[in-house]
Amino acid sequence: MDVVSRNNVVVTGNETGPAVLLAHGFGCDQNLWRLIVPPLAEKYRVVLFDHVGAGRSELSAWSPERYGTLDGYADDVLRICRELELRDVVLVGHSVSAMIAVLAANREPERFAKLVLLTPSPCYVDDGDYRGGFSRADIGELLDALESNYLGWSAAMAPVIMDNPDRPELGDELANSFCRTDPAIARVFARTTFLSDNRADLAAVEVPTLVVQCARDAIAPREVGQFVHDQIRGSELVTLDAVGHCPQLSAPEPTAEAIMAFVSGR
Repeated sequence: MDVVSRNNVVVTGNETGPAVLLAHGFGCDQNLWRLIVPPLAEKYRVVLFDHVGAGRSELSAWSPERYGTLDGYADDVLRICRELELRDVVLVGHSVSAMIAVLAANREPERFAKLVLLTPSPCYVDDGDYRGGFSRADIGELLDALESNYLGWSAAMAPVIMDNPDRPELGDELANSFCRTDPAIARVFARTTFLSDNRADLAAVEVPTLVVQCARDAIAPREVGQFVHDQIRGSELVTLDAVGHCPQLSAPEPTAEAIMAFVSGR
């Protein structure tokens, strides 16, 4: 199966503009970018896709062996770039896809012009002086709850992740997105996400990088964004006046503006 069909690749926007490739996070699909696509599409060639196992990707292409680590997802990103003959790509990775973007860029830095890491976390577990936001016991409980009752976990966690209680429709949308994911696939991707440690990969990044964090984020605290910024030489750090882990939904205008300012070099 070709990668365009397998990953449900969609290309829109300005055909003559720079290519901006948007990679979604855990439990999501390309639909969660929809509020920032219109302003990006005015200037850029926007490339959307679903990770295998998510959205309208080809579910039969998923296997726990290939997608038990983030490397399988990074390889897919590179395959999409090769298939579409994309060069000088601006790769935007949300949440766990921020580290997928780092892995892809470290493997083929010549293919990427810039990286945008949106609410990234290289390691969710506290470790010595490093604060990832969760103890090892916290992560164990989170994964146990997810594995025992995925739908219940989705309903409970989505509002926490979104963290916009005055806008419950946002939490509902995220919960519905989680619930559309096959629970067996979600369990593997959750373990891959929350148990990965990519801190050592940050120092190897050679591509100009923007780190975008929110003023309050229960999943990736501000200490994490600062750590990522400190570890990637020459990176820029922007803190949005927004809360939650999904600013492309809760604060689309400043999120799009931060991306466009960085891409345009403003």
